[in-house]
Amino acid sequence: MKHRQAGILLHPTSLPGRFGIGDLGPEAEAFLDWLASAGQTLWQVLPLGPTGFGGSPYMSLSAFAGNPLLISPELLRQDGLLKRADLERAPRLAADRVSFDAAERWKAVVLRHAWERFRSKASPQLAESHRVFLDSPEHHEWLPGWAMFAALKERYRGAEWKLWDSSVRRREPAALLEVAHELREEIEFHAFAQFLFYRQWDRLREAARERGVEIFGDIPIYLPMESADVWENPHLFQLDEDLNPAAVSGVPPDYFSETGQHWGTPLYDWPSHEADGFDWWIRRVRLELRRVDLLRLDHFRGFQAYWSIPAGATDARGGRWEPGPDIRIFRALEGALGPPPLVAEDLGDITDEVRGLRDVLGLPGMRVLQFGLGHPESEHHPSRVPEHSVAYTGTHDNDTARGWFEGLSPEERERARADLPADEEEVSWSVVRAAFETRAGRAIAPMQDVLGLGSEARMNTPAVARGNWRWRMAGGQPTPETASRLDALTRSSGRASPTRSPI
Repeated sequence: MKHRQAGILLHPTSLPGRFGIGDLGPEAEAFLDWLASAGQTLWQVLPLGPTGFGGSPYMSLSAFAGNPLLISPELLRQDGLLKRADLERAPRLAADRVSFDAAERWKAVVLRHAWERFRSKASPQLAESHRVFLDSPEHHEWLPGWAMFAALKERYRGAEWKLWDSSVRRREPAALLEVAHELREEIEFHAFAQFLFYRQWDRLREAARERGVEIFGDIPIYLPMESADVWENPHLFQLDEDLNPAAVSGVPPDYFSETGQHWGTPLYDWPSHEADGFDWWIRRVRLELRRVDLLRLDHFRGFQAYWSIPAGATDARGGRWEPGPDIRIFRALEGALGPPPLVAEDLGDITDEVRGLRDVLGLPGMRVLQFGLGHPESEHHPSRVPEHSVAYTGTHDNDTARGWFEGLSPEERERARADLPADEEEVSWSVVRAAFETRAGRAIAPMQDVLGLGSEARMNTPAVARGNWRWRMAGGQPTPETASRLDALTRSSGRASPTRSPI
């Protein structure tokens, strides 16, 4: 890293707009303009894959595909794939919360319209871009499997793949050939939707580069049972002969939950991955680094040792630690990709072995000030944040800074206040300033903290199944005045880009 950086955590679904969910269109580019005006050089997003029930980006249906809900109808109109009337027929949806189901229903119709117009009236330039996308080796490795999976999901009316016909569930060659013939047009449509996602994402990524903003991505360690990857590669997961999970993922009891977290996703069969040279992981990380500049490894400790919960358990307390691939997977990644720009999410139950793996790889870890303020002995205390780390006010799993502070006892508030800068009236900005003024090479604030919002704007509550991932910014947020204030803080804390001229 060449200089100290500052950035904002905001998933694209939280951007404002009139289509029920934030997307990759004009509001995303406007946000990039705001980031640049605020002196920010990092935009951290959550995982970008297609989501299932509940909208969690950490339960993606594919390790490689993009989320069609992020496709911008306005950019489709610019490409000649939609008409003004198509956009005018958009339903009136809540502006302050993501409407996952309603947005999905409407966008499914819109994407069908775009597909029909593409097949009948696509410009030569757009048709050529589509052909290049389909022929690209990096997409050809995963796109046919995802498109067939998505088409089959529709054939079976959204049913889990474990409920599909046995021959299809077990991927018998004759059955897959029959599916490829019978569902050819549906498979082509879902491949087209991925073309649109990557076309719009590439456009946004280039806009970020032009503004000196790096995209900080996120890769979930696990995938749900109901994903294309588990269906396509059952040998890479701990499944029994009937294709049921032999054990599932989670974490033991911690500060988020007394019973631990029962994620329920299948665990990897690490010996099978290693026998294949970790090829699936190499392809996964390669594609992610095509989409982003820096990549957070979610649940990094799971690579050193993972919590294995018996199948059928109702919570995580009966699990046990099992050895992961440790340094071997990272040496394979380095051999194929060079030293990848990674950040280790090293929160939770972290051992000396996990710290040792992080340090021998030279990866920065994470420090979250909400865990350290008022606790000088904590490694998350502002005074103990190391230079080789990323400092956060809070993450997507935390309450907002204001909500966190308001939830403290009077004694806890007094101790936390003693650790915060005294020159900020609002507690949210005090915590942002404290994070920016740490020694960490990178400092990140969720957008909610810059806006000074309370618990109503929390993005996710771990171990709570419903109501998460729905927060959105209101129209007109954030303001130029907020950008000016954040820019001044970024400069005073030594995090301004060296290419920006002083005020």
